[in-house]
Amino acid sequence: MEQPFVDHYEVLQLSPRAGEETVERVFRLLAKRYHPDNPSTGDGDRFGMVHAAYEVLSDPERRAAYDVVYDEVRTLQWKIYDQKSAANGREEDRRTLHAVLSLLYVERRRDPDAGGMGILTLERVLGVPEDHLRFPLWYMRQHGWVEVLDTGQLAITVEGIDKLIDRRLALPEDRLLPDGSGPAAMDSPLRIQPEDEAAEA
Repeated sequence: MEQPFVDHYEVLQLSPRAGEETVERVFRLLAKRYHPDNPSTGDGDRFGMVHAAYEVLSDPERRAAYDVVYDEVRTLQWKIYDQKSAANGREEDRRTLHAVLSLLYVERRRDPDAGGMGILTLERVLGVPEDHLRFPLWYMRQHGWVEVLDTGQLAITVEGIDKLIDRRLALPEDRLLPDGSGPAAMDSPLRIQPEDEAAEA
């Protein structure tokens, strides 16, 4: 049986353009965090995934071969993405802004001090290619709706939360529960409540 594709860049929360030193530094950080001997954050499964990703991305030959497959998967993602709806740039940007703020809101509510999400995770959860996130993320940063945490992850700000309230974004109740497992548990799509529908509620 064919094994599912594993996004090693996602596992290490790295950009595909990350250099060798960055790969090494992030690996050491995550390995220390998830090592089974760590009493507070140890996680054997996550440690195994981090180690496997590092073994591939730290070896130039293996990484080059992996990148070929990675690019093929990314190309497929582009084909799957709804280009018809993307043609309406303004509406698509609005939907993407709301979806990103929704996800970041959930993470911030789950962990007010450090709740955030990596860009690669946002791409995967939303099914949106990086190029379609670049402008909305820039726009949100300019308005102060999102910030970059010390971990490099994006997090919603107070201004971003106020924006969600102003725009009457509906969040399914199960998204507000703090006992989930974070981004990995987000399999169902977000529902963006139309403004006219929200006004009737």
